Amino acid sequence: MNKYLGLIAGTFLAGALMTGCGGGGGSSSGKIAYLNFDNTDAFGGKLIREEIARGAEAKGLNIEFFDARGDSNLQIDQMKAAIDSGAKAIVLLAIDGDGIIPLVERAEQAHIPVVTVNRDANGGKRYRSYSEEYEAGKLQAEFMAQRLPQGANIVYLEGTGNLGSSQQRWEGFRTEINSRRPDINILDMQDGRYSKVEAMKIMSTWLSIFPKIDAVICGNDQMAFGAIIALKAANRLQGCLVSGVDAVDEALDAVAAGELAQTIKQDGIAQAAGVVTILDQINRGETPNDISVPFTSITRENLAQFRN
Repeated sequence: MNKYLGLIAGTFLAGALMTGCGGGGGSSSGKIAYLNFDNTDAFGGKLIREEIARGAEAKGLNIEFFDARGDSNLQIDQMKAAIDSGAKAIVLLAIDGDGIIPLVERAEQAHIPVVTVNRDANGGKRYRSYSEEYEAGKLQAEFMAQRLPQGANIVYLEGTGNLGSSQQRWEGFRTEINSRRPDINILDMQDGRYSKVEAMKIMSTWLSIFPKIDAVICGNDQMAFGAIIALKAANRLQGCLVSGVDAVDEALDAVAAGELAQTIKQDGIAQAAGVVTILDQINRGETPNDISVPFTSITRENLAQFRN
């Protein structure tokens, strides 16, 4: 079924991009293909996409938006179609950071620039509007190192494991917490796939196995929400510090309520603006540079600065 849907989407994408274009590698319709991993995701899927749409319109950039609905095979088919139709550029939020590499390399061979945002490909020539993912884990480690008791027990919910961003956030946390607080015990690390539902399931299992969990560190806010639901159901949220990444509005509300101890702000608006800047430079025949957007730790102490 996925292959069939991918064929339909690929055919539609090729038709959309081929309008006014002779096709073929390197030949351009003047349109940019935006390949989103999942439009239902509140942060990468929606906020960034909408900000890029606004910015592109202001710059007069012609973008076609496509949704892979979380299906890596569908995203691969969409990227193949974008390359074959001669898109002017491809903006990519990757589902599978490794699996997409051959297509990034193929785009380079076809002289089609690839711009990644938020979720990076793990290889190939591309321009990036990104945040240094290791830094997110480091900020979480710094927070936990300052607040957790001696010999604390913690668990870690990683995002989708084949994404470089997930791996780097975990590496940042693991390396920095071990350096600062070697007394802290990391009981387990599991791939929560950036999913609230998956995180809730994993957290429920952990609660049945481990009698004492002092903190739950999560690769994004959605997994933090899932962990909080499970902790509440087990009446074990009090005294357990939960940390997430993204600083979506719901996370800021949870920080205010005392349920989420920390969220790391990943500035999606700034990342989107970076993409538009890179695309505008490409459109003007310039060679862009990568754009790095810093992370910020948000707790109850500085929450007021980030609420409207």
